[in-house]
Amino acid sequence: MPVIITENDVSQWDDETGVVYHFPKRYKALLQPDTEVIYYKGRIKDKAFASARLSEEPHYFGMARVAEVYVDKKSDKGDFYARIEGFILFEEAVPAKIEGAYLETIPSNRTSNYWRDGVRGISSRDYYAIIHLANLPATKITAGEPAYASDPLAFESTNEGNKTSYFGTRYERNKDLRLKAIAIHGVSCKACGFNFEKVYGEYAKGFIHVHHLVPISTYGEEKAVNPQTDLVTLCANCHAVIHKNRDNTLSVEQLKEMLKR
Repeated sequence: MPVIITENDVSQWDDETGVVYHFPKRYKALLQPDTEVIYYKGRIKDKAFASARLSEEPHYFGMARVAEVYVDKKSDKGDFYARIEGFILFEEAVPAKIEGAYLETIPSNRTSNYWRDGVRGISSRDYYAIIHLANLPATKITAGEPAYASDPLAFESTNEGNKTSYFGTRYERNKDLRLKAIAIHGVSCKACGFNFEKVYGEYAKGFIHVHHLVPISTYGEEKAVNPQTDLVTLCANCHAVIHKNRDNTLSVEQLKEMLKR
């Protein structure tokens, strides 16, 4: 379950945004390793903090994931803290409310106290709705850079003993591009509609390949990649077919035409 984490302008904890996040023990069940989080700030109370915020109104301003969770040994209340990774700062604030409607779905029995919780579990639908409205910065990648050796989603193909790697998942220096692409395009294949979780269950939740629409081999140099226009999510089968001929990478449209036939 994705989670909203609130960052206050004034806090009892000296946290660094996108690095460490302290929280009371009552939120332990929500903040687990690999949890996707969206950062939130409430309405500004002290104008002195205006320059450090994207908006003075309640808004979402970044996304990340929880790497690890630890007991805060300095706390006498049993508090915890999370190590955050893959933080992406939105270029513009995403308002908490648009045209009178909140982006978070508020349960009918929580209308009077929902916003009191500094950590809030949300549905995948609400999560993707917020990310879709975010202006995500482009990330630069360098041609010729190796993929992570331990990446379980990196696509590899062997042809007559000559091993060739197609870096369709994490060719970038960090995990940001993959995270952005999935947040924008979702985890269903954009060619055939296949969804790993629906077929294999919870074990395969979130599993998907991320494909570069323009082959990385054509870059020649460092290039800024826009996850909304330059990347797409594909299942393993469709990704393999697109790269079947390394000298003639198919387009997603061509693949869709094949599927129609």
